[in-house]
Amino acid sequence: MNQKIGKASMKPELPVYILSSASVVGPKEGEGPLGDLFDLVGEDELFGCNTWEEAESNLQKDAVFLALGKAGLNPWDISCIFAGDLLGQSIATSFGISSYEIPLLGLYGACSTCGEALLLGTVMIAGGFADKVLCVTSSHFASAEKEFRFPLEYGSQRPLSAHWTVTGSGAFVLSRESTIKRPILATMENCVLNEKKATRMSKNDTQKDIQSDIHARACVTGITTGKIVDFGLKDSMNMGACMAPASASTLEQHFIDFGSQPNDYDKIITGDLGRVGQTVLIELLKDRGYDISKVHMDCGIEIYDEKEQDPHAGGSGCGCSAVTLSAYILKQLEEGIWKKVLFMPTGALLSKTSFNEGKSVPGIAHAVVLEAVPS
Repeated sequence: MNQKIGKASMKPELPVYILSSASVVGPKEGEGPLGDLFDLVGEDELFGCNTWEEAESNLQKDAVFLALGKAGLNPWDISCIFAGDLLGQSIATSFGISSYEIPLLGLYGACSTCGEALLLGTVMIAGGFADKVLCVTSSHFASAEKEFRFPLEYGSQRPLSAHWTVTGSGAFVLSRESTIKRPILATMENCVLNEKKATRMSKNDTQKDIQSDIHARACVTGITTGKIVDFGLKDSMNMGACMAPASASTLEQHFIDFGSQPNDYDKIITGDLGRVGQTVLIELLKDRGYDISKVHMDCGIEIYDEKEQDPHAGGSGCGCSAVTLSAYILKQLEEGIWKKVLFMPTGALLSKTSFNEGKSVPGIAHAVVLEAVPS
Protein backbone atom coordinates (compact mmCIF):
# COMPACT_ATOMS: atom_id res chain seq x y z
CA MET A 1 0.00 0.00 0.00
CA ASN A 2 2.23 2.78 -1.31
CA GLN A 3 0.48 6.11 -0.76
CA LYS A 4 3.51 8.28 -1.51
CA ILE A 5 3.34 10.52 -4.57
CA GLY A 6 6.42 12.16 -6.03
CA LYS A 7 9.03 13.76 -3.80
CA ALA A 8 7.01 15.32 -0.98
CA SER A 9 3.37 14.28 -1.33
CA MET A 10 0.93 11.58 -0.32
CA LYS A 11 -2.38 10.45 -1.80
CA PRO A 12 -4.37 8.40 0.73
CA GLU A 13 -5.63 5.11 -0.65
CA LEU A 14 -8.99 5.98 0.91
CA PRO A 15 -10.11 9.55 1.65
CA VAL A 16 -9.78 10.91 5.16
CA TYR A 17 -12.85 12.88 6.20
CA ILE A 18 -13.28 16.13 8.11
CA LEU A 19 -16.23 15.00 10.17
CA SER A 20 -16.85 18.24 12.04
CA SER A 21 -15.19 21.53 12.84
CA ALA A 22 -15.64 24.64 14.95
CA SER A 23 -14.45 28.24 14.90
CA VAL A 24 -14.14 30.59 17.87
CA VAL A 25 -13.04 34.21 17.31
CA GLY A 26 -12.67 37.57 18.98
CA PRO A 27 -14.92 40.60 18.48
CA LYS A 28 -12.82 42.18 15.68
CA GLU A 29 -13.08 38.99 13.62
CA GLY A 30 -16.78 38.80 14.38
CA GLU A 31 -17.23 42.26 12.87
CA GLY A 32 -15.49 41.24 9.64
CA PRO A 33 -16.92 39.87 6.36
CA LEU A 34 -17.08 36.30 7.71
CA GLY A 35 -18.54 37.27 11.07
CA ASP A 36 -21.91 35.57 10.64
CA LEU A 37 -20.25 32.24 9.82
CA PHE A 38 -18.22 31.74 12.98
CA ASP A 39 -19.60 29.41 15.65
CA LEU A 40 -18.71 31.59 18.60
CA VAL A 41 -17.74 35.25 18.83
CA GLY A 42 -16.33 36.50 22.12
CA GLU A 43 -17.82 39.56 23.78
CA ASP A 44 -14.32 40.88 24.48
CA GLU A 45 -10.78 39.84 23.62
CA LEU A 46 -10.05 38.59 27.13
CA PHE A 47 -12.89 36.04 26.97
CA GLY A 48 -13.53 36.62 30.68
CA CYS A 49 -9.92 35.79 31.61
CA ASN A 50 -7.20 37.74 33.40
CA THR A 51 -4.41 37.46 30.80
CA TRP A 52 -4.10 37.31 27.03
CA GLU A 53 -2.44 33.92 27.23
CA GLU A 54 -5.24 32.49 29.34
CA ALA A 55 -7.75 33.91 26.88
CA GLU A 56 -6.02 32.11 24.02
CA SER A 57 -6.10 28.85 25.98
CA ASN A 58 -9.84 29.31 26.37
CA LEU A 59 -10.16 29.76 22.61
CA GLN A 60 -8.76 26.28 22.06
CA LYS A 61 -10.80 24.75 24.87
CA ASP A 62 -14.02 26.17 23.42
CA ALA A 63 -13.20 25.18 19.83
CA VAL A 64 -12.49 21.58 20.84
CA PHE A 65 -15.69 21.47 22.91
CA LEU A 66 -17.79 22.66 19.98
CA ALA A 67 -16.12 20.40 17.39
CA LEU A 68 -16.64 17.34 19.58
CA GLY A 69 -20.21 18.37 20.32
CA LYS A 70 -21.09 18.77 16.65
CA ALA A 71 -19.87 15.23 16.00
CA GLY A 72 -21.60 13.83 19.08
CA LEU A 73 -18.23 12.57 20.33
CA ASN A 74 -16.59 12.40 23.72
CA PRO A 75 -12.89 13.04 24.38
CA TRP A 76 -12.24 9.31 24.80
CA ASP A 77 -13.46 8.72 21.22
CA ILE A 78 -10.41 10.60 19.91
CA SER A 79 -7.12 8.72 19.43
CA CYS A 80 -4.92 11.82 19.66
CA ILE A 81 -4.74 15.57 19.17
CA PHE A 82 -2.36 17.43 16.89
CA ALA A 83 -2.25 20.98 18.25
CA GLY A 84 -0.10 24.07 18.52
CA ASP A 85 0.00 27.84 18.80
CA LEU A 86 2.43 30.76 18.51
CA LEU A 87 3.46 31.14 22.13
CA GLY A 88 6.68 29.91 23.76
CA GLN A 89 6.50 26.22 24.65
CA SER A 90 2.97 26.20 23.13
CA ILE A 91 1.42 27.26 26.43
CA ALA A 92 -1.94 28.17 24.89
CA THR A 93 -2.27 24.54 23.85
CA SER A 94 -0.94 22.88 26.98
CA PHE A 95 -3.13 24.91 29.35
CA GLY A 96 -6.08 24.99 26.96
CA ILE A 97 -6.76 21.35 26.21
CA SER A 98 -5.11 19.45 29.06
CA SER A 99 -8.45 18.93 30.79
CA TYR A 100 -9.67 16.75 27.90
CA GLU A 101 -7.00 14.14 28.73
CA ILE A 102 -6.52 13.18 25.08
CA PRO A 103 -3.03 12.04 23.96
CA LEU A 104 -1.31 15.13 22.55
CA LEU A 105 1.29 15.62 19.84
CA GLY A 106 2.30 19.27 20.08
CA LEU A 107 3.23 21.15 16.91
CA TYR A 108 4.96 24.34 15.93
CA GLY A 109 4.78 25.47 12.34
CA ALA A 110 4.04 29.13 13.10
CA CYS A 111 1.02 30.21 11.03
CA SER A 112 1.22 26.98 8.97
CA THR A 113 0.29 24.89 12.04
CA CYS A 114 -3.29 24.22 10.88
CA GLY A 115 -1.99 22.70 7.65
CA GLU A 116 0.64 20.72 9.52
CA ALA A 117 -1.96 19.35 11.94
CA LEU A 118 -4.33 18.31 9.15
CA LEU A 119 -1.45 16.75 7.23
CA LEU A 120 -0.27 14.67 10.18
CA GLY A 121 -3.81 13.73 11.17
CA THR A 122 -4.42 12.49 7.64
CA VAL A 123 -1.24 10.41 7.71
CA MET A 124 -2.21 8.93 11.10
CA ILE A 125 -5.63 7.81 9.87
CA ALA A 126 -4.55 6.77 6.37
CA GLY A 127 -1.79 4.65 7.89
CA GLY A 128 -4.28 2.81 10.09
CA PHE A 129 -2.91 4.19 13.35
CA ALA A 130 -6.10 5.99 14.42
CA ASP A 131 -9.83 6.08 13.71
CA LYS A 132 -10.48 9.65 14.79
CA VAL A 133 -8.00 12.49 15.27
CA LEU A 134 -8.55 16.04 16.46
CA CYS A 135 -6.58 18.97 15.00
CA VAL A 136 -6.64 22.38 16.70
CA THR A 137 -4.64 25.57 16.65
CA SER A 138 -5.03 29.15 17.83
CA SER A 139 -3.62 32.65 17.91
CA HIS A 140 -4.44 35.89 19.71
CA PHE A 141 -3.54 39.39 18.62
CA ALA A 142 -2.43 40.62 22.04
CA SER A 143 -0.52 37.50 23.08
CA ALA A 144 1.28 37.40 19.72
CA GLU A 145 2.28 41.08 19.93
CA LYS A 146 3.63 40.41 23.41
CA GLU A 147 5.48 37.29 22.27
CA PHE A 148 7.04 38.57 19.05
CA ARG A 149 7.02 42.36 19.11
CA PHE A 150 5.98 44.74 21.88
CA PRO A 151 3.24 44.60 24.53
CA LEU A 152 0.21 46.66 23.54
CA GLU A 153 0.94 49.18 26.30
CA TYR A 154 4.08 50.21 24.37
CA GLY A 155 1.91 51.78 21.67
CA SER A 156 4.30 50.94 18.81
CA GLN A 157 3.38 52.00 15.27
CA ARG A 158 2.88 49.29 12.69
CA PRO A 159 3.93 49.76 9.03
CA LEU A 160 1.44 49.11 6.25
CA SER A 161 3.20 45.83 5.41
CA ALA A 162 2.42 44.46 8.89
CA HIS A 163 -0.32 41.90 9.55
CA TRP A 164 -3.00 41.84 12.21
CA THR A 165 -2.82 38.56 14.14
CA VAL A 166 -6.23 36.89 14.18
CA THR A 167 -7.76 36.19 17.56
CA GLY A 168 -9.29 32.80 16.96
CA SER A 169 -9.12 29.03 17.17
CA GLY A 170 -10.23 26.34 14.76
CA ALA A 171 -10.73 22.66 15.63
CA PHE A 172 -11.31 19.74 13.25
CA VAL A 173 -12.31 16.13 13.83
CA LEU A 174 -10.80 13.81 11.22
CA SER A 175 -12.25 10.35 10.68
CA ARG A 176 -11.86 7.32 8.43
CA GLU A 177 -15.67 7.26 8.14
CA SER A 178 -17.73 9.75 6.16
CA THR A 179 -20.88 9.24 8.25
CA ILE A 180 -21.43 8.28 11.86
CA LYS A 181 -24.51 7.86 14.03
CA ARG A 182 -24.98 10.76 16.41
CA PRO A 183 -25.90 9.75 19.96
CA ILE A 184 -29.03 11.39 21.31
CA LEU A 185 -28.06 14.22 23.67
CA ALA A 186 -30.36 14.98 26.57
CA THR A 187 -30.58 18.76 26.39
CA MET A 188 -29.54 21.69 24.28
CA GLU A 189 -27.18 22.77 27.07
CA ASN A 190 -24.78 20.08 25.84
CA CYS A 191 -24.20 22.16 22.71
CA VAL A 192 -23.45 25.57 24.25
CA LEU A 193 -20.64 26.65 26.53
CA ASN A 194 -22.20 29.01 29.05
CA GLU A 195 -24.67 31.86 29.33
CA LYS A 196 -22.01 34.51 28.68
CA LYS A 197 -21.00 33.07 25.31
CA ALA A 198 -23.89 32.90 22.87
CA THR A 199 -23.46 30.84 19.71
CA ARG A 200 -25.39 31.62 16.55
CA MET A 201 -27.01 28.19 16.66
CA SER A 202 -30.77 28.33 17.18
CA LYS A 203 -32.60 25.86 19.42
CA ASN A 204 -34.47 24.31 16.51
CA ASP A 205 -31.30 23.87 14.46
CA THR A 206 -29.58 22.24 17.41
CA GLN A 207 -32.39 19.78 18.04
CA LYS A 208 -32.51 18.90 14.35
CA ASP A 209 -28.76 18.25 14.34
CA ILE A 210 -29.00 16.10 17.45
CA GLN A 211 -31.53 13.80 15.81
CA SER A 212 -29.66 13.31 12.52
CA ASP A 213 -26.56 11.43 11.46
CA ILE A 214 -23.24 13.22 11.14
CA HIS A 215 -22.04 13.64 7.57
CA ALA A 216 -18.50 14.74 6.79
CA ARG A 217 -17.95 18.33 5.71
CA ALA A 218 -15.15 17.48 3.25
CA CYS A 219 -12.50 14.88 2.54
CA VAL A 220 -8.72 15.06 2.33
CA THR A 221 -7.47 13.44 -0.87
CA GLY A 222 -3.86 14.59 -0.97
CA ILE A 223 -1.13 16.36 0.99
CA THR A 224 2.22 17.97 0.21
CA THR A 225 4.75 18.59 2.96
CA GLY A 226 6.61 21.87 2.63
CA LYS A 227 10.27 22.60 3.26
CA ILE A 228 11.95 25.58 4.94
CA VAL A 229 12.69 28.31 2.42
CA ASP A 230 14.80 31.32 3.38
CA PHE A 231 15.33 34.25 1.00
CA GLY A 232 17.29 36.15 3.64
CA LEU A 233 14.56 38.68 4.45
CA LYS A 234 14.83 40.19 7.92
CA ASP A 235 11.74 42.40 8.16
CA SER A 236 9.49 40.90 10.82
CA MET A 237 6.88 43.51 9.95
CA ASN A 238 6.55 42.11 6.44
CA MET A 239 5.57 38.52 7.05
CA GLY A 240 3.89 38.16 3.66
CA ALA A 241 7.12 38.67 1.75
CA CYS A 242 8.96 36.30 4.11
CA MET A 243 6.41 33.50 3.68
CA ALA A 244 5.68 33.82 -0.04
CA PRO A 245 8.84 31.98 -1.25
CA ALA A 246 7.94 28.94 0.86
CA SER A 247 4.40 29.02 -0.53
CA ALA A 248 5.76 29.11 -4.08
CA SER A 249 8.10 26.20 -3.33
CA THR A 250 5.35 23.99 -1.89
CA LEU A 251 2.91 24.83 -4.67
CA GLU A 252 5.45 24.07 -7.39
CA GLN A 253 6.32 20.74 -5.74
CA HIS A 254 2.62 19.91 -5.38
CA PHE A 255 1.98 20.55 -9.07
CA ILE A 256 4.98 18.38 -10.01
CA ASP A 257 4.11 15.52 -7.64
CA PHE A 258 0.44 15.33 -8.65
CA GLY A 259 0.90 16.33 -12.30
CA SER A 260 -1.66 19.05 -11.75
CA GLN A 261 -2.17 22.64 -12.86
CA PRO A 262 -3.71 25.67 -11.12
CA ASN A 263 -6.98 25.33 -13.04
CA ASP A 264 -7.48 21.84 -11.59
CA TYR A 265 -8.68 23.57 -8.40
CA ASP A 266 -11.63 25.85 -7.80
CA LYS A 267 -9.44 27.76 -5.37
CA ILE A 268 -5.82 27.70 -4.23
CA ILE A 269 -5.99 29.11 -0.71
CA THR A 270 -3.00 30.36 1.25
CA GLY A 271 -3.17 31.01 4.96
CA ASP A 272 -1.94 34.48 5.73
CA LEU A 273 0.23 36.01 3.04
CA GLY A 274 -1.92 39.13 2.96
CA ARG A 275 -1.85 41.58 0.08
CA VAL A 276 1.92 41.97 -0.04
CA GLY A 277 2.60 38.24 0.09
CA GLN A 278 -0.11 37.48 -2.45
CA THR A 279 1.56 39.74 -5.00
CA VAL A 280 4.96 38.17 -4.37
CA LEU A 281 3.58 34.60 -4.59
CA ILE A 282 1.82 35.20 -7.90
CA GLU A 283 4.94 36.72 -9.43
CA LEU A 284 7.24 33.96 -8.15
CA LEU A 285 5.00 31.27 -9.64
CA LYS A 286 4.67 33.07 -12.97
CA ASP A 287 8.46 32.92 -13.21
CA ARG A 288 8.17 29.13 -12.75
CA GLY A 289 5.48 28.72 -15.38
CA TYR A 290 2.34 28.68 -13.24
CA ASP A 291 -0.36 31.36 -13.21
CA ILE A 292 -2.56 31.13 -10.12
CA SER A 293 -3.90 34.70 -10.27
CA LYS A 294 -7.43 33.63 -11.27
CA VAL A 295 -7.87 30.99 -8.56
CA HIS A 296 -5.81 32.29 -5.64
CA MET A 297 -7.45 33.31 -2.37
CA ASP A 298 -5.82 34.26 0.94
CA CYS A 299 -7.48 33.77 4.32
CA GLY A 300 -5.71 36.83 5.71
CA ILE A 301 -7.34 38.99 3.04
CA GLU A 302 -10.80 37.46 3.41
CA ILE A 303 -11.18 37.67 7.19
CA TYR A 304 -11.05 41.47 7.58
CA ASP A 305 -12.62 44.39 5.73
CA GLU A 306 -9.70 46.36 4.29
CA LYS A 307 -11.42 49.74 4.45
CA GLU A 308 -13.51 49.45 7.59
CA GLN A 309 -11.15 47.48 9.86
CA ASP A 310 -7.69 48.61 8.69
CA PRO A 311 -5.75 45.34 9.13
CA HIS A 312 -2.93 46.82 7.01
CA ALA A 313 -1.58 43.94 4.86
CA GLY A 314 -4.20 41.49 6.18
CA GLY A 315 -4.67 38.86 8.86
CA SER A 316 -2.20 36.24 10.08
CA GLY A 317 -1.61 33.86 12.97
CA CYS A 318 -2.35 30.16 13.49
CA GLY A 319 -6.02 30.97 13.94
CA CYS A 320 -6.36 32.86 10.66
CA SER A 321 -6.45 29.94 8.25
CA ALA A 322 -8.05 27.63 10.82
CA VAL A 323 -11.18 29.70 11.46
CA THR A 324 -11.52 30.63 7.78
CA LEU A 325 -11.33 26.96 6.81
CA SER A 326 -13.93 25.92 9.36
CA ALA A 327 -16.38 28.77 8.85
CA TYR A 328 -16.09 29.58 5.15
CA ILE A 329 -14.07 27.16 3.02
CA LEU A 330 -15.74 23.97 4.27
CA LYS A 331 -19.13 25.62 3.85
CA GLN A 332 -18.38 26.27 0.17
CA LEU A 333 -17.44 22.63 -0.29
CA GLU A 334 -20.52 21.39 1.58
CA GLU A 335 -22.83 23.47 -0.57
CA GLY A 336 -21.19 22.34 -3.81
CA ILE A 337 -20.03 25.82 -4.74
CA TRP A 338 -16.48 24.46 -4.85
CA LYS A 339 -15.61 20.85 -5.65
CA LYS A 340 -11.89 20.82 -5.02
CA VAL A 341 -9.54 23.28 -3.32
CA LEU A 342 -5.89 23.35 -2.30
CA PHE A 343 -5.57 24.66 1.25
CA MET A 344 -2.07 25.84 2.15
CA PRO A 345 -1.41 27.68 5.45
CA THR A 346 1.90 29.54 5.55
CA GLY A 347 4.26 30.19 8.45
CA ALA A 348 7.13 32.57 9.27
CA LEU A 349 9.66 30.77 11.46
CA LEU A 350 11.10 33.44 13.73
CA SER A 351 11.36 34.21 17.42
CA LYS A 352 12.31 37.24 19.50
CA THR A 353 15.73 35.67 20.01
CA SER A 354 16.46 35.05 16.34
CA PHE A 355 15.16 38.48 15.33
CA ASN A 356 17.21 40.30 17.98
CA GLU A 357 20.30 38.39 16.86
CA GLY A 358 19.84 39.67 13.33
CA LYS A 359 18.72 36.41 11.78
CA SER A 360 16.51 36.20 8.71
CA VAL A 361 12.89 35.02 8.72
CA PRO A 362 12.52 31.60 7.04
CA GLY A 363 9.13 30.41 5.84
CA ILE A 364 7.28 27.13 5.47
CA ALA A 365 3.96 26.03 3.93
CA HIS A 366 2.04 22.75 3.86
CA ALA A 367 -0.65 21.91 1.30
CA VAL A 368 -3.83 19.86 1.81
CA VAL A 369 -6.19 18.88 -1.02
CA LEU A 370 -9.82 19.15 0.10
CA GLU A 371 -12.75 17.84 -1.94
CA ALA A 372 -16.50 17.87 -1.56
CA VAL A 373 -18.00 14.64 -0.23
CA PRO A 374 -20.25 12.97 -2.83
CA SER A 375 -23.87 13.03 -1.71
